[in-house]
Amino acid sequence: MDPLLERGIELFNQGEYFECHEVWEAAWTPERGPRRLFLQSLIHMTVGFYHNVRGNPTGALRQLRKGLRKLGAYLPVSEQVDTARLEREVLLVVRAIEEGVSISRYPRIHVD
Repeated sequence: MDPLLERGIELFNQGEYFECHEVWEAAWTPERGPRRLFLQSLIHMTVGFYHNVRGNPTGALRQLRKGLRKLGAYLPVSEQVDTARLEREVLLVVRAIEEGVSISRYPRIHVD
């Protein structure tokens, strides 16, 4: 697994969304192929969770929806990431935010 993807997953799973975004952006910036969109989908989700943690549900929903749209092309697994599970769990967060429910636990990224 790419070291930047792996480090980003560690940060994501620790809830360190700002730092995770920085790491994945470093991986995303030089990409020009299909992998670029995959990384961008993860970045959108990270930014969405960061917005929600900071009390911006509108920004969170916008980013999470963008991430989900882009992630759809990479189901059920991409680069060892269980994208199908991530999609399901992020959809639950989106519904909770839409309903005004507080998020007690954010999804983690699972690797096969």
